[in-house]
Amino acid sequence: MNLRALPALLRDDQSGATIVEFALILPALAMTLMALFDFSYNFYAETMIEGAVQKAARDSTVEIHAGDYEALDANVERAVRRIVYSADIEFSRTAYANFSDIGRPEDYTDVNGDGICNAGEPFEDANGNGEWDDDRGSDETGGARDAVLYEVTATYGRAFPLNAFIGIDPEVSVVARTVLRNQPFSLSEEASVENCP
Repeated sequence: MNLRALPALLRDDQSGATIVEFALILPALAMTLMALFDFSYNFYAETMIEGAVQKAARDSTVEIHAGDYEALDANVERAVRRIVYSADIEFSRTAYANFSDIGRPEDYTDVNGDGICNAGEPFEDANGNGEWDDDRGSDETGGARDAVLYEVTATYGRAFPLNAFIGIDPEVSVVARTVLRNQPFSLSEEASVENCP
């Protein structure tokens, strides 16, 4: 073998360069594609879960579904399971007298002016639990014409194992919310006035 021809042979032969370049780019390309697929899947799942909750809100306004919360939950769960069959699904409802009450604290008379409902200060017990709360909602389904904040939380494992590579949470949690209006078929209870403990 002619050793003088070896440097020219090495300099001119670049047939393996493409393989080396592809091997260097492949991990970044695979991670990018997995991240794109994971993001797309989670976005699709969130959109479909939100749609199922909105459909439940529309169904609750029809008289045949009024007060049948188990059937509404079952419809939402069926819709979620079509997309993410292994999801853990939690339902919660918080009832308010009006739409404007959502997220508001119970009213109280601040006798000493410190901005806190202290012992002995009167407050309106809007949710009927006997104590002042910073959210006036009741954890029940409410009465006639009450506004009900309906929340569905779906938690499921990621479709692609990105957490092993980039340290993100292995589970995705999607929360969908809507406000329903109870049908006017029964009377609501009036709030009572109590004293702060």
